[in-house]
Amino acid sequence: MTLGIGGDRLVIVAGPCMLESLELGELVASELKRACEERGFGYIFKASFDKANRTSAHSERGPGLELGLEWLGEIKRRAGVRVVTDIHEPCQAERAAEVADMLQIPAFLCRQTDLLVAAARTGRPLNVKKAQFLAPEDMASVVEKCREAGASGIILCERGSSFGYHRLVVDFRSLSIMRELGVPVMFDATHSVQSPGGRGSSSGGDRRFVRPLTRAALAIGVDAVFMEVHPNPDSAKSDGPNMVPLARVDKLLVEMERIDRVSRFDTGFADLDWI
Repeated sequence: MTLGIGGDRLVIVAGPCMLESLELGELVASELKRACEERGFGYIFKASFDKANRTSAHSERGPGLELGLEWLGEIKRRAGVRVVTDIHEPCQAERAAEVADMLQIPAFLCRQTDLLVAAARTGRPLNVKKAQFLAPEDMASVVEKCREAGASGIILCERGSSFGYHRLVVDFRSLSIMRELGVPVMFDATHSVQSPGGRGSSSGGDRRFVRPLTRAALAIGVDAVFMEVHPNPDSAKSDGPNMVPLARVDKLLVEMERIDRVSRFDTGFADLDWI
């Protein structure tokens, strides 16, 4: 079990895509913590100090490593939450691990051996997103790299697969296949509805599909759900089209609780050995 992920209750990993300000981060963290605790879910705050893979070189990237980690530390203290943030270079791993309770490996970088090794050696658990271009069984090599480098815990996250240009689809079989690798699995509900580069100089998305895809993932059985949440997604500085409005989270969590309770009742959820 890693920060409660893989235990007997669902964990929600959620927050704004980018750290836009300390105040916004604290607001979202506090509200999501309250909402998750009311449903009996675990909660981990997520936000990025640097969005290094923006479509355009002119897009905002965030406060950067030092100020971003300062904000994350304050959010962690003020809201009383655990935090996760993504890293893009091996040199960021040790510094980020001083603040973050878990390090996240972006999907495009999940095959970068040096990055995986540096992250694993910090002693922090890792949330590794499956690349849009990889089959779920290909993540076995990723898990092996992390384990050999001494990772204290590994979670694999499904975030959709490339399907032609500007389109992602979710193969829900991947949740069961990745679980067979002996690690907890997470479903990324908001990046799965993204349209990479779909707006020319930025990515698009369709948040209407967050709800049905999340319901499907929970019915199969997952250990955690990843969501990017913002008070006003249409004014967000990154990933606005696919983020969940903060005011709508409560309703979604109620539905998630009901479905998770049913699927979790079967202790063999997502088990491929049933037949």
